[in-house]
Amino acid sequence: MSVDGETGVRRLKNEADEPGWEVDPDDDWGVAVVATVGRQLRLRREAVGMRAADFGVAVGYGEDMVYKLEGGKRIPRPEFLDKADEVLDAGGLLAAMKEDVGRVRYPKKVRELAKLEARAVEIGVYECISINGLLQTPEHARALFEVRQPAYSEGEVERLVAARMARLSVFERSPAPSVSFVQEEATLRRRVGGTMVWRQQLERLLAVGRMNNVTLQVMPTQSEAHPGLSGRIELLKFEDGTAVGRSDGAFNGRPTYEPKQLRILELRYGTIRAQALPPGESLTLIEQLLGET
Repeated sequence: MSVDGETGVRRLKNEADEPGWEVDPDDDWGVAVVATVGRQLRLRREAVGMRAADFGVAVGYGEDMVYKLEGGKRIPRPEFLDKADEVLDAGGLLAAMKEDVGRVRYPKKVRELAKLEARAVEIGVYECISINGLLQTPEHARALFEVRQPAYSEGEVERLVAARMARLSVFERSPAPSVSFVQEEATLRRRVGGTMVWRQQLERLLAVGRMNNVTLQVMPTQSEAHPGLSGRIELLKFEDGTAVGRSDGAFNGRPTYEPKQLRILELRYGTIRAQALPPGESLTLIEQLLGET
């Protein structure tokens, strides 16, 4: 909600003010969550005898937005749920829904990956095309999403950036998982987003690479052929001894839980790590790249 400087009239938010908060109709779980929240909003509003228009003014939204939220057509913002809980005297019921609603905003595929990363005790990634999502800064991620063709809308870009940044909570876990990355040198030299964004990205790599639970290696461009030339490799291991892996160049690029196929990916990833620069030399190379600007 904002105030018009000339008339002093408060302008209530509409859909154009909050792009990227639409519900994906193909996300069954997300649709169900948002519909449940919307139903609770309407029931609480009606229970206190407040009209949709009056409730909208109280929370800073237009009446049409209120109906869309109650009808499960829009994903509520966390701050909206806090305000609605207060206005409708819901006793924390609406505010408690923020966690599930927060997950709905992220694409289904990203949500599933984040769940796996949250469970993993070991994560290993080889990247040859771009810097891995767990290593990206928001600005770097945004620059990548903005050049996609056909183009994403502004709201979609913001949604995807937020989803990617939410995955970084893997570094805040306790106990921390063991994480290893191997990045092709070419991905570090590409100035995605311009020089400033590129420098910030390199600084981010140095910061992550110096974490006690992280090993960051660089595969030099002048290295000999290695098993990663067919594409990205991802390996996640869990506390119960199970694991999941995926590679662009194996098993049609689909995730696999089969022990035999996982051993193949582990062999390839192990060979890649053996051929890459050691962690110390890798960080030195990144520092040298920073010094070239």
